Amino acid sequence: MNHITFRQDRELDFIGLGRLCIDLNANEINRPMEETLTFTKYVGGSPANITIALAKLGARTGFIGKVSDDQFGRFIKSYLHKLNIDTRNVVTDHTGAVTGLAFTEIKSPTDCSILMYRDNVADLKLEPGEVQEDFIKRAKAILISGTALAQSPSREAVFQAIEYARKHQVVIIFDVDYRRWTWKSKEETAIYCNLVAEQCDVIIAGREEFDVMEIVTGPEIKDDLATAQRWFERQAKIVVVKHGGDGSIVFTKDGGSSRGGIFPAKQVIKTFGAGDSFAGAFIYGLLQGWPVEKCQEFGSASASIVVSSHSCSDAMPTVEQIENLIKEHRANSGV
Repeated sequence: MNHITFRQDRELDFIGLGRLCIDLNANEINRPMEETLTFTKYVGGSPANITIALAKLGARTGFIGKVSDDQFGRFIKSYLHKLNIDTRNVVTDHTGAVTGLAFTEIKSPTDCSILMYRDNVADLKLEPGEVQEDFIKRAKAILISGTALAQSPSREAVFQAIEYARKHQVVIIFDVDYRRWTWKSKEETAIYCNLVAEQCDVIIAGREEFDVMEIVTGPEIKDDLATAQRWFERQAKIVVVKHGGDGSIVFTKDGGSSRGGIFPAKQVIKTFGAGDSFAGAFIYGLLQGWPVEKCQEFGSASASIVVSSHSCSDAMPTVEQIENLIKEHRANSGV
């Protein structure tokens, strides 16, 4: 069992909330940013990538966010439309805010970095009054991205969305999505991420992200089980601790746990995007009612496909692609 019950009388399976931005991925790989001359443009932002991943898997998805009133903003909305992602609650900013940009540096398959421009960005200007209760109550689940908590008024908009979700029995998923350059301090990050995590049914974060959250509250012992137990004492039913190349551990409130590894990629191009593809496929599995072990395997296979591609959003795989990779891996492993 996956220990999560979704309302079946809903029009949408999933809504993402938070960052909509542009990824500019280096075309000249295996070289530093200083020597990179050209980039390819993609829709980006962790909650956007996760929503796109679910849409490509066949889930009925929507998004809550804010985009700039310019070519980039229109590009993002058009891309979401093409994937049948419901954008009725994607608001256009009229204050002159811009779209966040993420330039990626690919020095090697394992040495990648991101240079982000996040000053006066539209996604952090989402107002609480712009969050539509009627939209949220149509969904089985909503994903809150931690980056949306970094500044007001987006911060307050998140808490408004959580109130609506709780009111209408919408499962709340929290992806911590820590980006240090967006916050004033780790303490600020910890305070607001903890306030949100207390109200969520599923929490997904890397070990380093949980470490940041525990600066203020503890346990500060970098122990995955202790971390999970803290949240099981609140609202959480599932806690996912990601360990990058070492896989992940999923804990359930009944005391169960599942350790999952990674799938060997045919050709690793870059490391970023793996976490978003894992989360999207994992959440898809939860929505299907799969055991957490199967959700975890599905997520790991999806991540393997995305790290083998130049893009993140464009590379999010279909169910068939993931299933074929799992079958191929089992055949090669003799399982």
